[in-house]
Amino acid sequence: MKIILLIAFFCIALYGNAQFNIKLVVSSIATKANEDIYVAGNFNNWNPADEKYKLKPFAGGRKNIVIKDIQPGSYAFKFTRGSWDKVECLSDGRTIQDRIIDVNEDVSQELTISGWKDDYPDKPKPYTASPQVRIMDTAFSMPSLSRKRRIWLYLPKGYAAANKTYPVLYMQDGQNLFNEQTANLGEWGVDECLDSLQRKTGKECIIVGIDNGADKRMSEYSPYSFIMNQQSIKAEGKQYVDFIVQTLKPLIDNKYRTKKGVEHTSIAGSSMGGLISLYALLQYPEVFGSAGIFSPSFWIASDCYTDAEKFSSKLNSNFYFYAGGKESATMVGDVKKMATILGKKNYNYRITTTIDPNGMHNENNWRREFPAFYLWLMNN
Repeated sequence: MKIILLIAFFCIALYGNAQFNIKLVVSSIATKANEDIYVAGNFNNWNPADEKYKLKPFAGGRKNIVIKDIQPGSYAFKFTRGSWDKVECLSDGRTIQDRIIDVNEDVSQELTISGWKDDYPDKPKPYTASPQVRIMDTAFSMPSLSRKRRIWLYLPKGYAAANKTYPVLYMQDGQNLFNEQTANLGEWGVDECLDSLQRKTGKECIIVGIDNGADKRMSEYSPYSFIMNQQSIKAEGKQYVDFIVQTLKPLIDNKYRTKKGVEHTSIAGSSMGGLISLYALLQYPEVFGSAGIFSPSFWIASDCYTDAEKFSSKLNSNFYFYAGGKESATMVGDVKKMATILGKKNYNYRITTTIDPNGMHNENNWRREFPAFYLWLMNN
């Protein structure tokens, strides 16, 4: 019996460490077949021009790539010609959904590219922000980083006529929150969501959206230096969070009718924005009482778990974790690990973890999850 158990354990351990290969063969390309083609996905942080993921010529005029040593899991990807304005699309120019491949053995797929987005004239994106949204400043100073940034503001519909104070939620990637015109890959629809939920529940909130810094996003949203695709990313997360706490929040509290206490101040974001939102609460539990942590990029460094282990605030901190089952091989496990670490603390922390088995790493999924997070937040 012991021998059988040992063999079973060995097999489980062996499979748990298994790595497989993905072979993608593009057999037909609608146009521009002679240009360089790349694959971008959650296995390379959606880099559209990663030289290590450039397709090579293959027999019969086809192109292919073999992605080696991939852990079991679900992977999402698209083909590009080196940038997101040259991403593949459907034959009529419509956006193509992420391609999904499930890996639990070596996999080979033959695919076709029906079109490229830049083959179709761009229709002007509509301005979709509701009347409750305004630009507070197009170039707000960030002293801790010596930069400037656009700041968005959502005020409840009755704000001007009322004389009451409101809780505040600070959110990352401001350009993706309210307006399709400024969103890179689709907006969250935060304003429409709040317009609806606040009318139904009476639970009102001010939202402060901070634009990401484009090429500075990875640095500003990371508290830890790391290497990605052989490039060194310098940590600027501490300075970014300091900017919110020391510069932005005091101005918001001074200029608008806010509830200033920790129990009324929250922070949220997705991907790298989820990582920095968790870090903000861990570093400033006396400022942020709750954090919405959507699909966090815990993969960049194990230091985030060390910070969580050290966290010992006796305040009533609240954590809302969301992860999609089709984001990456490690996303769900990483989120559950973090929730478990924080759950072991002998303090009154409220931890909610939501897993969507079919969830992918994009704005559409975070938009779908946001109403549940907002209701959770308003019921703290």
